[in-house]
Amino acid sequence: MASILRLPRDFYRQDTLTLARALIGLHLVHRVGGVRRIGRIVETEAYLGPDDRAAHSSRGRTARTAVMFGPPGHAYVYLIYGMWHCLNVVSGDEGVPHAVLLRALAPVSGLADRTSGPGLLCRAMGIDRRANGLDLTGGTLWIERPHAPQPVRIGRSTRIGIDYAGEWARRPWRFFDRDSPEVSGRRARGKT
Repeated sequence: MASILRLPRDFYRQDTLTLARALIGLHLVHRVGGVRRIGRIVETEAYLGPDDRAAHSSRGRTARTAVMFGPPGHAYVYLIYGMWHCLNVVSGDEGVPHAVLLRALAPVSGLADRTSGPGLLCRAMGIDRRANGLDLTGGTLWIERPHAPQPVRIGRSTRIGIDYAGEWARRPWRFFDRDSPEVSGRRARGKT
């Protein structure tokens, strides 16, 4: 049975920077073994490939990045440092490799582990490479509007850990809930 609060495909077609901001305060839901794990999204980063040197798609379409080229509303999951999975939401127009990295969640239901940082988020939610390419409008992994949304004060800053990307590292494409203790590092540098 589909949730009436579950986001439709058109939601993911919007401008990637707008989407990165709009995801703050929404719920990420993953059905694992019949149990729903739910976290409130409190931190995101936008990646606008292929021009954005910090985006995986900056080197073009590969087997790894194919899902980033669309359609929007799918999960792009990759492994970093040989041990941490990261979840991205594919956004924008099909054929344009944009995505939004989910960096942190505030636990809502079914979560016992830390969710501050993209690797910890995926571990707590039970998300790994098997989720790569999943349709976020389906019944396994999705994003929905909460029944009782909490107010959000959005902060903005540069993205984290991408110094190699030159001028692209200075773009203020990280968004976060200024009042959430689950936001990962460098919150103090956030702008409003």
